[in-house]
Amino acid sequence: MRGQLPTLAVISAGGALGASARYGAALLWPTAHGAFPWTTLLVNAVGCAVIGVFMVVVTEGLSAHHLVRPFFGTGVLGGFTTFSTYAVDAQHLLTGSQIGTALVYLAGTAVAALVSVWAAAALTRRVISWRRGR
Repeated sequence: MRGQLPTLAVISAGGALGASARYGAALLWPTAHGAFPWTTLLVNAVGCAVIGVFMVVVTEGLSAHHLVRPFFGTGVLGGFTTFSTYAVDAQHLLTGSQIGTALVYLAGTAVAALVSVWAAAALTRRVISWRRGR
């Protein structure tokens, strides 16, 4: 367990930062009760795009300290992306009898997250490849 303490510490610190950033986004752009939860969808899409960039950079680009991935990838980005809020938002839409909106939100968020991570990773690979070719 002792050898895992630095990893757990950086994940915790990163998670606090990511969750605070997500909370800040919710304060800046609150979702009215029963409205489409655009902030949560955008936070998840942006977070997934950053995950795509980050994973390509640390696996194919730069060599990084062994605690960078747990701190930023698991901690910061894990705390920032908010799929638990995604589920709660969908539940609120469903209990508010907005079944169509809830289904669009559920599918739209999943698609936005997948497209964001894929597109950001692909673009980052191209940039790294282009920079190496120069």
